[in-house]
Amino acid sequence: MTSVIERLRGDGPKFSIEFFPPRDMADEAVLWKAIRELEPYDPAYMSITYGAGGSSRDGTVRSIARVATETTLVPMAHLTAVNHSVAELRNVIGWYASVGVRNILALRGDPPGDVYGEWIPHPEGLTYAEELVQLVRELGDFCVGVSAYTYGHPRSADLESDTKYLVRKLRAGADFAIAQLFHDPEDFLRLRDRVAATGCDVPVLPGVMPLTTMRTLQTTIKLSGAPAPRKVLDRLEPLADDPKAFRAAGIDVTTELCEKLIAEGVPNLHFYTFNRSKATREVIARLGLVPARA
Repeated sequence: MTSVIERLRGDGPKFSIEFFPPRDMADEAVLWKAIRELEPYDPAYMSITYGAGGSSRDGTVRSIARVATETTLVPMAHLTAVNHSVAELRNVIGWYASVGVRNILALRGDPPGDVYGEWIPHPEGLTYAEELVQLVRELGDFCVGVSAYTYGHPRSADLESDTKYLVRKLRAGADFAIAQLFHDPEDFLRLRDRVAATGCDVPVLPGVMPLTTMRTLQTTIKLSGAPAPRKVLDRLEPLADDPKAFRAAGIDVTTELCEKLIAEGVPNLHFYTFNRSKATREVIARLGLVPARA
């Protein structure tokens, strides 16, 4: 199985895609429609998130196995420490390996029900993401990623301490990090520079969400933990009652953000798809990232 870090090597920028696990058969059909539509575009890798609830986790496990065995895509499985003992984590990691998944995004995970709530580890589990990175490393030849926060983790006192903890995760054995959502390319580039200034050369990749509706803009603001710049709001808010015009302008904003990141040498753009493919396909086409055979 090809690793994420191998796929990031070579000339030119690349892109990757992220989905969330299906809740039922209808969701699964939607997910697989998007996967099949994006497969010919040869993303560097694809991932499926890992929820705090049992059914969501089952959907991740089942879907990532299908990707590994039925598609040409390079799968990356998410894994969190939420409500898991170390023994359970070992079982999940072993199961991933058994179906050929060799790329894992190791996350502590958010407290169930409230991302800003108090983190309570499983009594027989792990407390920090760096411990999960180390566990995955101990159990096999995995390529391991971690999360990064462009504006700092909600529980970090400041960006300096946030960078310190991110670098600890990277030095625990991670091969790359994926940054959570942000609004301005400069915000991400400052994160990349903070990590580089510590002497850590592990790649940090940007997470991008195509802005197709007012809801996706609001979601980006909520998940990033920071307000959107006035220049973005001035372009999009006046179009709130015109879905077609909002979508067109939102795709423009997203494409411009990606163009600036590529110009700064960012090796990969990680797209959050919401289990749809059209907007992502539009952006990567504009960026010239579509392979000739797609």
